[in-house]
Amino acid sequence: MTTEEEKTLHQFEARVRQLLMRYKSVVQENSLLKAKVEEQKNQISDLEQNIAVLEQRYSTLKMAKMFEVTSADTEMAQKRIAKLIREVDKCIAMLNV
Repeated sequence: MTTEEEKTLHQFEARVRQLLMRYKSVVQENSLLKAKVEEQKNQISDLEQNIAVLEQRYSTLKMAKMFEVTSADTEMAQKRIAKLIREVDKCIAMLNV
């Protein structure tokens, strides 16, 4: 083998080594990226479940609010009942005269 052939062979070997190093680097980076993708898929799944739970809770809360009677509503109803009772008493008083 001539010196030029040896030199070419060494350059070829060096480039193959560099190529192998780059390949290993890319494989490692690919592995890390796959792990990140899987982690983010899991996170998305968890968040979607959380959204579903919160939507259900919101729906339940909306339904409960529809049936909730506030103290102002109760007070107003009591006043109306008291007024009706007074009117009935007046009517009874007129009948007794």
